[in-house]
Amino acid sequence: MSVTVRRCVPADAGATLAVFRRAVHVTAAADYSPEQLEAWAPHGLDADRWASRQSQRNAAVAVVGERVVGFTDVDATGYVDMMFVDPDHARRGVATALMAWVQEEAVRLGARRLTTHASETARRFFEAHGFRVDARRTFPVRGVTMTNYAMSAVLGDS
Repeated sequence: MSVTVRRCVPADAGATLAVFRRAVHVTAAADYSPEQLEAWAPHGLDADRWASRQSQRNAAVAVVGERVVGFTDVDATGYVDMMFVDPDHARRGVATALMAWVQEEAVRLGARRLTTHASETARRFFEAHGFRVDARRTFPVRGVTMTNYAMSAVLGDS
């Protein structure tokens, strides 16, 4: 399976939303309750709002053939807000390819370290790429208590 990473374009919004929903509701289901999953990625999420938000991010998509199978973003401070892979393509190098893009892009933008708020599910992936847990966080999302991890890595070490 050959994975290509390219910049996200507005036409990718529907595909990234589908990947997000599937990754949360399928992949993260082992670590979060159904109530938490629905709060995190509600089925009624507004596609236009998602597209607008995605267009404002410095984002990339992972593509296999013509299909978007994952996406990520990184800002000039090195913050990675989202990194999701379709469950049908999990553990096939998609997230690793996206992480390589994040690292290159963060360096290009002048960041010296990467930070993220990783889910319980994503924590292991980020640790495998040199991130360390700085804090466990508990917070409400749509009235439901969620947990994730503030994590960081020095660029060049991850």
